[in-house]
Amino acid sequence: MSDLEDFTDFDGGGGDTADDSDSDTDSTASDADTPPSSADKADDFASFDAEPAGVDRGIGVLSASDGLRIDEESDETRLRAYITVGNRSDVRIGTYLLAPYPDGERLFCRITGLEYAQEYRADDATEIHARRAMRSAGIDEQDFKLMATLEPVAVLYSDDGDLKRRMTDRVPKPETVVATADDKADIKTGLKMPGDGVFLGHLAVGGEKVKTAAQPPTIDYRLKDNYTDGDPLVFRHTLVAGGTGSGKTHGAKNMLRQYLADERTYPVETGGDREVQTAVVQFDPQDEYAQMHDDNPDLDSDFARRLDREGVAHGGHDDTVAFVPKVGDSTYAASHHRAEQVEFTIPFSLVHSNPWLIAGSGLNDNQYNALVNVLLKRFKKERGRDGTYQQFMSFLDDPALKEELDETGRVHEATFDAVRRRARGFGAIFDQDAKPITERIHEFVRPGGLTVVPTYHINDTRATETVVLALSSLLVDEKLSNDPQFSRIKETPVVLGMDEAHNFLTDADSVQARKVIGKFTDAAKQGRKERLGLFLITQDPQDIADPVFKQINTTIVLNLGDEDAISAVNIPSNLESKVPYMEKGQMVVYSPDNSEPVELIGLSKCVTKHGRD
Repeated sequence: MSDLEDFTDFDGGGGDTADDSDSDTDSTASDADTPPSSADKADDFASFDAEPAGVDRGIGVLSASDGLRIDEESDETRLRAYITVGNRSDVRIGTYLLAPYPDGERLFCRITGLEYAQEYRADDATEIHARRAMRSAGIDEQDFKLMATLEPVAVLYSDDGDLKRRMTDRVPKPETVVATADDKADIKTGLKMPGDGVFLGHLAVGGEKVKTAAQPPTIDYRLKDNYTDGDPLVFRHTLVAGGTGSGKTHGAKNMLRQYLADERTYPVETGGDREVQTAVVQFDPQDEYAQMHDDNPDLDSDFARRLDREGVAHGGHDDTVAFVPKVGDSTYAASHHRAEQVEFTIPFSLVHSNPWLIAGSGLNDNQYNALVNVLLKRFKKERGRDGTYQQFMSFLDDPALKEELDETGRVHEATFDAVRRRARGFGAIFDQDAKPITERIHEFVRPGGLTVVPTYHINDTRATETVVLALSSLLVDEKLSNDPQFSRIKETPVVLGMDEAHNFLTDADSVQARKVIGKFTDAAKQGRKERLGLFLITQDPQDIADPVFKQINTTIVLNLGDEDAISAVNIPSNLESKVPYMEKGQMVVYSPDNSEPVELIGLSKCVTKHGRD
């Protein structure tokens, strides 16, 4: 029989053993290594006269057993708290805590690690302790210490009655009581979150909303949206990254709807002291954003009242227009929204300011220079700025022109042929049977209006790319110009939304890609001054060109499963590890000029219509 089979009752009722004949001295020595029983500890605690009498405060106390240290180097900081037994089930990684200083200042910190440490000279990893645990009704935690590792975030202090924060520059005293931060003002100040601004969601820890004693109990997270403390972050650009099914379109609609609220205005430098509403222009490859014209039928009155109490704009936006590009024989038929539909075409005249629109990805630098500095210049001189694409192709088909340019050494015949080949295939894009976009600028850019450009009906990828880049370049060029052709664009704050942005702003070696990236990098750098905000939405953030990515100030990350994509968004490692496990609507917000990096939960319902009928 094995030792295990012979082991019938480890609690002392299994029969006589050789230990029964041991001396009292041996028994006493053995007892010294035995941890006290739960009953003994309970009796000891009951007889202990704790001073002062009363109800316990907080969830535990700071421990100096391993040192208590605040250091400029985070790796050298040692801050740990003992969590009492009754509070252990409530603590989580990421929980925000407060520890007071004697003079009334408070250390705001968060839990970054939880660890059970041995309390008595007993090894729980033995057969006896394991079997006892397996046969008992519950776990006796009092044999162990639960230690929480804390990360100091800020010191909270009062300045003439105003709550403020500063960097952690003081070490708290040992056995200082630590308590869960449950006051909205404390948490918002500790995390450097603004009180007002554009609503994104509610603060969360581990997928659960942080609750307070106030009403509403949740803590709203907002982006700064005024000029009293820097620039509105909308003009310092936003990236929304999330995989399929993560809720990024749902979240993007909720965010864009806030920028269309009646009260959302910004000062403009032209025309005197004026405040102008934002115009939102959204490129839509999946035909989803025109639904923002309509109310969400699933948004009931109770939910709407909650949104009203928190100052969240909701409901369909009446001034929503779908600007439908006319491309060849493609047709746009939408029954899932009630937004007005306006058809337009891209005029070839836009190519003169952006020649790369017809360069494709095949022209080298020499060929591109021939297109820009010789062929287009000569065509414009002969036909004027209103020359059409078909006229330009007839111009290139003239053998006499090719011979002349080759003989004069201006354009080699092989270079000429290469340009002509690459310029073909755009006949379905330019100068179609619709009103040119340049004649619809006042309709296209409207203060307080949402313009959606659907491209779902366009089957040609190159045509889609040309339409999106032509329109976005028109907006960027006018915004950056010192002598704009369209004052409406120059004088209106614009949010330029681009879904599947990785398809248009990718880093590449072609002439076209370099020109596009250069243009959008300049736009991003000057966005604050020109009231131009980029709102990029993607599931492949690693494919967005680095010069553009570096100008993004606010990164909103929903669930992503691809390691390269997660690494590309460049968020703190403690939040990065959560991204693959986040449920729909959970997000991480990394906006250094707005707050500490935080976890949020977005609204469970879209504030406008979302989803097909």
